[in-house]
Amino acid sequence: MEAPTIVVGMDGSAGARTALEYAVGDAARRGARVRAVMAFEAPDYWPEFDRLNTPPTSAEIAERIESGLREAVAEVRTALVPADARVADVPVDVLALAGSPAAVLVAQAEDADDLVVGHRGRGGLTSTLLGSVGLQCVLHAPCRVTVVRPPRTAPVAGKPARTAGRVR
Repeated sequence: MEAPTIVVGMDGSAGARTALEYAVGDAARRGARVRAVMAFEAPDYWPEFDRLNTPPTSAEIAERIESGLREAVAEVRTALVPADARVADVPVDVLALAGSPAAVLVAQAEDADDLVVGHRGRGGLTSTLLGSVGLQCVLHAPCRVTVVRPPRTAPVAGKPARTAGRVR
């Protein structure tokens, strides 16, 4: 039997880092593998390049992004290993794919057991008007979706502080 797969959406935000921490920790507990995915717009759609400047190719962009993702995974492992040594053994694949984030994540979740995304906290009305990657994933992913909130840096009066999506 193949190990379960957890896909995690990455975009460089604090919420994405918290989602990666959650996914790697969950994978260590479940004996799963992680696929860290970042979507980017293809260079054909970048208006800031004129005819004199040649935009990087999709392959060049993907290579740069995947290098950054590998660094993020290494940092998360280092941070989590003192609490759970099994984190060091979690297989993590990194992918940078051209396309809209929601479409890329839903497609990557086709063969996954779980999809983990971070929460950016736009608020109810703004999210309703603009849509969000997390909402699109919740509505369209073919597997279970976990939306992880980033940790609060300071407690709000009358509410307990949050750390990595959990109340302490």
